[in-house]
Amino acid sequence: MKTPAVPAAVLFDMDGTLVDTEVLWWETAREVAAGLGHRLTDADAPEVVGRAVADTAAHLIEVTGGGSPALPGTAADDRAAALARTAAELTDSFFRKVDAGAPLRPGAAALLASLEGAGVPFALVSASPRSVVDAVVAGSLAGVDFAFTLSADDTVRTKPHPDPYRAAAERFAAEPSACVAVEDSPDGTASADAAGCAVLVVPSLLPVAPGRGRTFARSLEEVDLGVLSDCLRRPNPEIQGPKPA
Repeated sequence: MKTPAVPAAVLFDMDGTLVDTEVLWWETAREVAAGLGHRLTDADAPEVVGRAVADTAAHLIEVTGGGSPALPGTAADDRAAALARTAAELTDSFFRKVDAGAPLRPGAAALLASLEGAGVPFALVSASPRSVVDAVVAGSLAGVDFAFTLSADDTVRTKPHPDPYRAAAERFAAEPSACVAVEDSPDGTASADAAGCAVLVVPSLLPVAPGRGRTFARSLEEVDLGVLSDCLRRPNPEIQGPKPA
């Protein structure tokens, strides 16, 4: 198959990639964990940063043994209730923080405007709940002409599974390999990889390991349509900037 000159579509992650919400998510998880008697540390980061609400809730229930004396987690029903309660608390708290305003990542506005001007379609592919995605799109990303947005609620499985990026490519009637995903986290990158997309990684809170099909940039300020197009032609790309840990 001939490599396209430009991406058929650019698929943007939201949290930590376009908007600076990863810090808000970490703060949310820290507060909820504290309420469950657990102090969040760097050791928890792989189960929190870039993870879906359900994944983080499951982690917190696991490390706290069920979360509360009323829900000790010894029976399946108790654990399910604790998981649902914790997920709801995470979602509600994160929504309030995001709804209060989240700044765009450096270079995000200029890159989105340049793609719109060049006629290259782009969409939002997030592991956040629909309520959070809609709040960010109506707030920090107001006026951005996404072709569509996908949330964790829109596929059976969300990141790190390939489902979200496969679904996004399908909605564009494009092969995943003709699309470039822009990600910041290990789980998001794994999702795009598994779907078959080329990936431009702009790490935020967690390092992302180099790999075939992954191109790295230090900031979206370094990225333009040329960089995104090069991602399609470099299956084993040279790392830009400091090598990820």
